[in-house]
Amino acid sequence: MLDDRKAAILRAVVEEYIDTAQPVGSGHLARSAELDVSPATIRNEMAALERDGYLAQPHTSAGRVPTEKGYRFFVDTLESPASLEASQRQQVRSFFARAHGELEQMLAETSRLLSNVTAHTAVVVSPGHERSTVRSVQLVALGPRVVLLVVVLSNGLVEKRTLELGSEVGEERVTAASTHLAAELVGLTVASAAAANPTATGDAPTDELVATARSTLRRGPEDDEQVYVGGAARMAQAFDAVQTVRRVLELLEHQLVVVSLLHDVLDRGLSVAIGTETGLEPLSECAVVVAPYEVDGERTGTIGILGPTRMNYPQALAAVATVSQRLGARLREG
Repeated sequence: MLDDRKAAILRAVVEEYIDTAQPVGSGHLARSAELDVSPATIRNEMAALERDGYLAQPHTSAGRVPTEKGYRFFVDTLESPASLEASQRQQVRSFFARAHGELEQMLAETSRLLSNVTAHTAVVVSPGHERSTVRSVQLVALGPRVVLLVVVLSNGLVEKRTLELGSEVGEERVTAASTHLAAELVGLTVASAAAANPTATGDAPTDELVATARSTLRRGPEDDEQVYVGGAARMAQAFDAVQTVRRVLELLEHQLVVVSLLHDVLDRGLSVAIGTETGLEPLSECAVVVAPYEVDGERTGTIGILGPTRMNYPQALAAVATVSQRLGARLREG
């Protein structure tokens, strides 16, 4: 624990470094920060903070910069959630007011929105399907032997599968099979719907079509937990070292790694992971800010931003929280 004076000085250093990306000197801090202490006292306290691991001095004559431990203290002691600027709030409201269409398109556009609002790389993980329930099931005849299966899930996902049949089926049987499937599957989880034993209708061609549709469901939703990355090019602006940018971009190409990272951060009860806290060596100079988005009180998917440890944490937390809430509300509306 730090006393009030050390904590105030540390917060001032972090805020100044976030703004300028330049090492912070005691003299500059005395002139610019609202600290009612002398430059000599600030210099002594900064030296103590360096000994305790909260600050580091890149060069002998340079000022100090925050360490991972310093950033962690700053994030953990933020007094109240920040709010987005009026223009950013309007940007988010306008986006979700017109956000319609396929879930995949909405999530991809949401990642770009979050990147634009924060000026960092944004990641949106699509809803998982394990606990999702079936909202509706419909069969649509596309031809004498081709039927489209459309399943709408509670997480907002719409699954479409084309069924190729061995024999011709009339539209009346397609309608009968669709009605039967809806009566049996709506309200069940995806897993339960796939495993449930079908009830016969008494009409062999209709039962065969129902069985074909259910067999397709058992194969599970395609592309579970897709990752949508917005603003990947911003990584080049965030780091001077080309090798760092290359390693981070390579990591973003591995969807399973990204999903595991975001889940792990949330499972540890964190909203921010800084540097080595991510558990991934390529992200040792990065910070991740994450939040779940929820539908009907259940965690549905995850969004987050990825940037340098020198990011504006209050703004990043506000942006991620606002977008996650709006996205969950939009998916709830259907």
